[in-house]
Amino acid sequence: MNSAVTSRAHPGPSSADGVLSSHIDGQDKKKDGQPGSSSLAYGVLDVPPWYLCIFLGIQHFLTALGGIVAVPLILAKDLCLQHDPLTQSYLISTIFFVSGICTLLQVFLGVRLPILQGGTFAFLAPTLAMLSLPEWKCPEWTLNASQVNTSSPEFTEEWQKRIRELQGTIMVASCVQMLLGFSGFIGFLMRFIGPLTIAPTISLVALPLFDPVSSEAGIHWGISAMTIFLIVLFSQYLKNIAVPVPAYGGEKKCHTSKFHLFQAFPVLLPLCISWFICFMLTVTNALPMDPSAYGYLARTDTKGNVLSRAPWFRFPYPGQWGLPTVSVAGVFGVIAAVISSMLESVGDYYACARLVGAPPPPKHAINRGIGIEGLGCLLAGAWGSGSGTTSYSENVGALGITKVGSRMVIVAAGCVLLLMGMFGKIGAVFATIPSPVIGGMFLIMFGLITAVGISNLQYVDMNSSRNLFVFGFSVYCGLAVPSWVNKNPKMLQTGILQLDQVIQVLLTTGMFVGGFLGFLLDNTIPGSKEERGLVVWNQMQEASEETLKASEVYALPWGVGTKFCTSPFFQRLPFWPRRGPVGTAAEADQSRLTLCSQDASETRM
Repeated sequence: MNSAVTSRAHPGPSSADGVLSSHIDGQDKKKDGQPGSSSLAYGVLDVPPWYLCIFLGIQHFLTALGGIVAVPLILAKDLCLQHDPLTQSYLISTIFFVSGICTLLQVFLGVRLPILQGGTFAFLAPTLAMLSLPEWKCPEWTLNASQVNTSSPEFTEEWQKRIRELQGTIMVASCVQMLLGFSGFIGFLMRFIGPLTIAPTISLVALPLFDPVSSEAGIHWGISAMTIFLIVLFSQYLKNIAVPVPAYGGEKKCHTSKFHLFQAFPVLLPLCISWFICFMLTVTNALPMDPSAYGYLARTDTKGNVLSRAPWFRFPYPGQWGLPTVSVAGVFGVIAAVISSMLESVGDYYACARLVGAPPPPKHAINRGIGIEGLGCLLAGAWGSGSGTTSYSENVGALGITKVGSRMVIVAAGCVLLLMGMFGKIGAVFATIPSPVIGGMFLIMFGLITAVGISNLQYVDMNSSRNLFVFGFSVYCGLAVPSWVNKNPKMLQTGILQLDQVIQVLLTTGMFVGGFLGFLLDNTIPGSKEERGLVVWNQMQEASEETLKASEVYALPWGVGTKFCTSPFFQRLPFWPRRGPVGTAAEADQSRLTLCSQDASETRM
């Protein structure tokens, strides 16, 4: 631990206030070997006070909350659970719990950067495509609330067999991700995958979901529009407004401190406000009481009994829904989602390293991070969360807001996720959110995901007709082909049921169609590396070699690879930290600096 860490082990009250207000005064000392960390209160290797770790860990949990909760709520209808909020709460608790485990694994054994893990939207498209197959479509009686008895064995088997199919599919596909990561093959793939492949792939994660999102928002467009307005107001217009909050400490003892409330909670605050307004409209009976009337599902009492039925404590465990099953069609579809998730995660690693003042991640750290994400998806499948896990871009962005890049804060966030997953009432609370509030939140979130995908085009020459054709054609086909296949499923039948299912799932997964076409066209149509954006892309990867402090940031904990398991066999593993000829890479760099300084001294003499 360097001297900068020691000097910040016990900061004064002014430091904590600075973190809260996102304006750090008098603490902008640059960490050695951590470029870009001059504005950080705590770097990646620093350990803030325990109370600050807990506070900022809870904030990271709240930042990721919308995305984590969104996944099971979107899947609920296709799992035949739209009228069973209690089971929805169990799925929410499960994904909280698994996200906590995966976060701790990533921080301690994975890429070792402060990146939080949570449910991924990339798995939604192939999952919904698989559940739309004739054998998995929900029976008509499950769509009618009056005919659903959530405690009956028949209904339980209807949704559990779908969850078990998702479990097996995700577990098998996650093994592919583990293989690509731990074998180092992801590095080989990155030579052929550029911005023109990644942009349509990530954009098509969210674009095809406009139908279920609009259905949720359309339950009451007034409530949805209010939620959208509040999110835009807080996140865009009021983000720089500091709100005075009471604080205690320092010479003044009780005093007020500035806190960027709207910037820290741009989704949670609108969610709570819209939820409260729906509650007031329900109490005053301003919303209709007839279940068939427009706007009825905006009432807060339609799922009111879930809070009383949910247990206070519930410990999720592997196989809680039964023994997983597997289908070939689902595996191929989820593998396409796995590749998309990996590409996005690699970008998150570079962005996170830049924000927390760490060197760019070396190849072994990236390989290990992708492999651990595959292990996280395997655990998510085994626990039956209904989705895999991935790195959360919004939490990477939160690092730039809080100016705290310590990975111990993310450890605290992982522990918070674990506790929330075991606290059954928490999942029940989020399962009672009115549908139009969820719809408004989804419209904002999925719009941002689409924009993130398109932002990858900043590296390519968009004045080139070649690049315009590749991107435009890939995205349009990623929307048109799945639409046609969904309307004409019998036109692609080969007579072999398993092959028909594979073809239908792949061709109804927009990000696979768009990503595959982008990959094929970008690597076959002639174009220079500068035109394709590969020059900047390759420079980012070449900067990932071991530099000063890189081994300290990305090495395995407890001396593994430096004091233990240092034989040549381990050094050949693609995910194992490299040792230079003078010990660690950091020591080698330091020795080179020492030799240079000695030579300079001798020259002056």
